[in-house]
Amino acid sequence: MGEAIYLDTILVPLSLFITIGYHTFLCYTIKNKPSRTTFGIDKSRRTTWGLNLNQGNDQKAMLSVQSLRNTLMATILTATITILVNMALAALNNNAFNASHLFSSGIFGSKSDKIFLLKYGSASICLLISFLCSSMAIGFLIDANFLMNAYGECLNGGYTQSILEKGFTLAFVGNRVFCVAIPLMLWMLGPVLVFLASLALVFLLHEFDFVPKFPHSHKQCNIGK
Repeated sequence: MGEAIYLDTILVPLSLFITIGYHTFLCYTIKNKPSRTTFGIDKSRRTTWGLNLNQGNDQKAMLSVQSLRNTLMATILTATITILVNMALAALNNNAFNASHLFSSGIFGSKSDKIFLLKYGSASICLLISFLCSSMAIGFLIDANFLMNAYGECLNGGYTQSILEKGFTLAFVGNRVFCVAIPLMLWMLGPVLVFLASLALVFLLHEFDFVPKFPHSHKQCNIGK
């Protein structure tokens, strides 16, 4: 019993520290060195695209709809998956509690009622936050899509761009919170899996979030083409 409590109290907080620490570093890099991150580069491209977009232009109306369609579909998919996984997690947690006596080894962590509630509650809260952010992102992206095709002087001055950025940012946050919830869901199988999943998650996210450093000559060659 002591070994189980020791693993839960050490590995799970350490896993959360690794994940939260990575995203803190990512936010710092996006704010101070956006050119090193894919999110910062995409944001800069969206700003340029928004400035060059003439609101109310019929020729660009279809372009704006098509440009936001994939992001809307991905955000809707994330929101749908999170709420479905949350409902499935409730049933899984009940079955895992009833079969907790089968996992008697200390490597699976503590089997107390409070720990089971904490396991389900932490993962469920992350999933609900992800669903909330994704739902709000869908609303902002739909509004941005409408504003891009609307006429009116009051829509100028960066208002449409700010709505667009809020939508993309909330979609990004919803996706990341869902990723953080995955290791917490594995907590039901033991704190060791939480720790390993957090390390794997941070490694994979780092490959997607940060732009590799290319040689200067190679960069010039690409620009010349």
